[in-house]
Amino acid sequence: MSRYTKGFALGLLTGAALGSIIALFYAPDKGVNTRDKVSFKLRNYLDELNRVASNFRAEKNGTQSEAKQRGTAVVAEAQQRAEDLINEAEELLKSINRSK
Repeated sequence: MSRYTKGFALGLLTGAALGSIIALFYAPDKGVNTRDKVSFKLRNYLDELNRVASNFRAEKNGTQSEAKQRGTAVVAEAQQRAEDLINEAEELLKSINRSK
């Protein structure tokens, strides 16, 4: 793709995005209501983004959430039970082979 084609495509997408935003403000609903809706949604998205970012930072620092800790404990317990069952099955097979 040539440099001019990329620039044209970027300009086209930027114009379409700006046109859509401007159209929202000129929609049949009152502008105040539309702006309030948009700002409410933006605040919600920013709050969600901040929450996700703080969760990533906490995990990066080694801090685990309680749910993750419980999940890890359940997995460890299940692995231990599976190993115990495998050992019991092996012992049973050994005893069956000895009795033959």
